[in-house]
Amino acid sequence: MPEGDTVWQAARRLHTALAGKVLTRFDLRVPQYATADLTGRTVLDVTSRGKHLLTRIDGGLTLHSHLRMDGSWKVFANDQRWTGGPAHQIRAVLGAHDRTAVGYRLPVLELLRTADEDRAVGHLGPDLLGPDWDPQQALANLLADPARPLGEALLDQGNLAGIGNVYKSELCFLLGATPWLPVGALPADRAAKLPALAKKLLEVNRDRPIRRTTGGRGPDLFVYGRAPRPCLRCGTRIRVADQGDGSRDRPTYWCPACQTGPTPAPGSPPTRRVRSHPVN
Repeated sequence: MPEGDTVWQAARRLHTALAGKVLTRFDLRVPQYATADLTGRTVLDVTSRGKHLLTRIDGGLTLHSHLRMDGSWKVFANDQRWTGGPAHQIRAVLGAHDRTAVGYRLPVLELLRTADEDRAVGHLGPDLLGPDWDPQQALANLLADPARPLGEALLDQGNLAGIGNVYKSELCFLLGATPWLPVGALPADRAAKLPALAKKLLEVNRDRPIRRTTGGRGPDLFVYGRAPRPCLRCGTRIRVADQGDGSRDRPTYWCPACQTGPTPAPGSPPTRRVRSHPVN
């Protein structure tokens, strides 16, 4: 699933292509909005909110989309061939006089009143790349369920918005804690650093084509996707296991020497907790 920095980049591309321009084409290829036609209206702005995209159009309307695992928005000059996938995967087409934005495989696409945007994003915690960022509130949200595994708490967009599976694994490594450590067991000094560290990682990567957390030369990431290669710090083999609440299990990477805390036994099933799951 694209993470907050990737979605921020998508919003910037769409904003650059469409903001301030009159729509010459508006085509939503989902049954509920198949007859919606906003041609002739002006795109006001495109912004990200966590992993959500909000395209605001004059007349008080917002096109809300979410990429989840496979979705993408591509921007083309009007003489370019569309190359984001086969035509049957197109869910949205927004055209202006010189650019066309095409949404592929968008699992969430809805047209709502701008005044009702909270219906789509009101459940989100402070946005790591947004103007509402509040590190104290983000930390309080994370610590509100002290028994919850750190990795799960970081992925919960209701705590703080923008972290995905890559940053979850990388943050846990930088904090020296396994993703299965109860968040309340994280030492106070490391917990206090968590919000600023998370924000720094996303901010330094939002303008980069390739995500990098290691800072220097060599591999781009400390642990994510590196099992069973050696840890960049200590040489111990990186491990991988699924982590989740039973509804969405995700591969999670860690160094058993550099990170302290519980880890799953090989082959053990994920812990199942009963939770509702709004769109993250």
